[in-house]
Amino acid sequence: MDLEGFAKRGLLREDPEIKSKLISLIREVKRIPEDKALLLAQAVLEEATATLHPRGEVFRLEEVGVSMGDYGVGSRGSGDFYTHTKIAEVIGRTNAVVDSRQLDDSGVVRANGQYITVTVDGMHSRLSDYPFLAGFHVTRAALRDVYVMGAKPVALLSDIHIADDGDVSKLFDHIAGIATVSELMGVPLITGSTLRIGGDMVIGDRLTGCVGAVGVSDKITPRKGARPGDVIMMSEGAGGGTVCSAALYYDRHEVVEETLNIKFLEACEALLKEDLTIHAMTDVTNGGIRGDAKEISYTAGVKLHFEEERMRRLVNARVLEMLDDLHIDYLGVSIDALLIIAPEEEAKEIARTIGKAGVAVDEIGTVEAGEGALLHMDGKVTNFSPRFREAAYTPIKKVVGQDARRDVAEMTAKVDRAAMNAVEKKRQFIDRIRRM
Repeated sequence: MDLEGFAKRGLLREDPEIKSKLISLIREVKRIPEDKALLLAQAVLEEATATLHPRGEVFRLEEVGVSMGDYGVGSRGSGDFYTHTKIAEVIGRTNAVVDSRQLDDSGVVRANGQYITVTVDGMHSRLSDYPFLAGFHVTRAALRDVYVMGAKPVALLSDIHIADDGDVSKLFDHIAGIATVSELMGVPLITGSTLRIGGDMVIGDRLTGCVGAVGVSDKITPRKGARPGDVIMMSEGAGGGTVCSAALYYDRHEVVEETLNIKFLEACEALLKEDLTIHAMTDVTNGGIRGDAKEISYTAGVKLHFEEERMRRLVNARVLEMLDDLHIDYLGVSIDALLIIAPEEEAKEIARTIGKAGVAVDEIGTVEAGEGALLHMDGKVTNFSPRFREAAYTPIKKVVGQDARRDVAEMTAKVDRAAMNAVEKKRQFIDRIRRM
């Protein structure tokens, strides 16, 4: 519960009952005497008042009237993908080998003759009450992102934030989840940070955080490497944090067990040991294969064809049964599968290598010149693209829906303006600091 945000909204609308409401909210969570809650409420209001209208150019923020939820940011659909292209604009051109412009999940720089791959993944927000699961799946996701760049992971780092009233057991349970994957894969967790969410201004027991990973390699396999004539291969997948959330919040708890594996990582580890030609790799993560298809096509400037029947066979049977029963599009959610794009003549050896690791794999499509992606299903060919938001996989996501609630073109223009404002502010302060 964000006391600071609640207080500022009340102050802006001049709510005469804001203090008493704060006292009630504080006592709802902290169960403390009213006089103590009063002191906390007064302190919250004092701080909120002092920062309601800060003076100075650095504090300036021109709101454009589009919220994160309105535009689907973080919801791994077309709105989110577009936002990431604007993030790349704000960052600007870099001297990295792979940076945010390529829309890969990892970035790459070159140092001392080797490629250094760096990535960071945020834990699934709906796993806050299940710290071990959150730690396990976010660590696996971070390692996935390093592996699909063709790199060998060498280190992990974590950042954990728990709200003021969270039990300390959450901290250790989360670390245990991270350390489980760390030990299984032999990649050490070497550093991190542990903080409270919002300090004293956020009450409750919410957990959030991220895990980062670093890898090294002599060659890389970014998405932009996909070429016409390549084949697309996919490994088996049982999902991660997204499937866990669907199982938890639809009372299919037994399905969670299916996600507790490291098959993806073992398949990648096997590939690294062989001298194979692979042009591009990625993981089927949030936004599903639909999202990956769009990003690969955009980044590599190619057209992709996908065979639905072959993809369906590679999804864990219990997971697929749950998704079908709940009318959740398995092509629009993370299924924790590995996508490999490689020359056709390498396909058999790639399949043999992954198969030796005990992981199923199959060819699911092809790459040709052009743009966009097509889905071949039931004898028909349709456009294969993401919705505005990823497939709705929890009850609340079903209510929110997968389509935009406002005019997309109007919101996009405002998103463009917000990015432009950020670029201008960055330039302004770079110039100012350089003149000092």
